[in-house]
Amino acid sequence: MKLSRLVLATGLLAAVMSSPLLAQEQKLRLITWADYVPAEVVAQFKKETGIDVEITLSNNEEMISKLRATGGAGFDLAQPSQDRITGPQQEFAIYKPMDLSKVKTELFIPSMLDATKANTTLDGKVYGLPHIWGTDGLVVNTKLAQMSDYPDLCKPDVKGKVAVRLKRPTLLAFAFASGKDPFALYKDPKAYAALMDDVGKTLTACKANVKFYWDNKDQLLNGMRAGEVVGAMMWDTGGWKLNSEKPEIQYIAPKSGALGWIDTFAIPAKGRNDAAAYAWINFNMRPEIAAKVAGTAGNFTASKGADQLADAKLKAQFAASFPEAALKNVKWYPAVPAGIEDIEGRVLDRIKAAQ
Repeated sequence: MKLSRLVLATGLLAAVMSSPLLAQEQKLRLITWADYVPAEVVAQFKKETGIDVEITLSNNEEMISKLRATGGAGFDLAQPSQDRITGPQQEFAIYKPMDLSKVKTELFIPSMLDATKANTTLDGKVYGLPHIWGTDGLVVNTKLAQMSDYPDLCKPDVKGKVAVRLKRPTLLAFAFASGKDPFALYKDPKAYAALMDDVGKTLTACKANVKFYWDNKDQLLNGMRAGEVVGAMMWDTGGWKLNSEKPEIQYIAPKSGALGWIDTFAIPAKGRNDAAAYAWINFNMRPEIAAKVAGTAGNFTASKGADQLADAKLKAQFAASFPEAALKNVKWYPAVPAGIEDIEGRVLDRIKAAQ
């Protein structure tokens, strides 16, 4: 009798251990950016929690597209930028509200946490928490060119030697450089469309200066290394990486202001493992873990105290690129209302098609 009970109990235990539900609890399906998931951090998380991390590398447009196609299924945690949450949520309902009772909010820099909560709140519910932040500005080979603002990329003396992305940040950067505030026009689609049309004309006239429209970081970094590109609109960490290799290549905060972004944690509407998602968030915001992620990404994080553990050279490069006035002049992306990206998309298509 005792033996049969033991066999029964063993069988039940084996069935439970192999059940899809338990397997689900031991896996976090994460869609995120390259360099945000260093192997040592994933391994430490697995060691501490027993949870495997299944990683899909992506970007804002792809995250929205994948989640939209599934109604918010397929992933347990996503990392869109803070300005790309409330608009898609209004249109497609692809996220679920954050349960802040499960978040160790004391691990976050208070001002950054408050700002991101404000920018990702919809109908009184918070949909995003801050993780990694950084800026887009100018990267210039100072031996080969002199630049202080985005329009300098269009000067005659750098014809065929610059690079930008055919993406919305470029439109916004040139809008600010023209003396306008595109963010202030988000709620006036007609005025916003008129501003984007003007920017589109400027960028179309600038096409002869463009060596290539970059769409991956290796293409851009190698172009700068080889001297084929002497100036580019680029993210800060790319500039600092190049500066470490060649001191004459510098990341510069433009006169009209660098564009500031914050990548977040957001939970997809049909995620199956919220517990693992919150465990990953709290784990990543511990200062010593955040510092490891920052070291790989080359950016700073919203983790309180992680900056004290940051690489000394990175801190020095940041200080050189951002004196106090430049830091105060950063243009932080607000939430993107529905329809704005459609306006931008039409302008970008016209620039691409122009001869």
